[in-house]
Amino acid sequence: MSRVCELTGKAVMTGNNVSHAQNKTRRRYLPNLNNVSLVSDALNQTVRLRISAAALRSVEHNGGLDNFLLKSRAEALSLKARRLKKLIASKTAA
Repeated sequence: MSRVCELTGKAVMTGNNVSHAQNKTRRRYLPNLNNVSLVSDALNQTVRLRISAAALRSVEHNGGLDNFLLKSRAEALSLKARRLKKLIASKTAA
């Protein structure tokens, strides 16, 4: 399973550990990913996603999963989230 947020696309970054003596060794910065269940009001069901803590705050700030997905660009979303966005858009349009 890749370490990528399904909603924001936030992924692993690389950088250097720098000691006091200025020795540089490569390291990885991992995103803070959590398995969460979010409720979709349009679909009347819960959805399990692996998202970052920052994405969870963004979902709450935008008023829920449905509003967040409708406002977000499809390029940043995972395949599962894109399908969910399409379902929510079709339900809200009807």
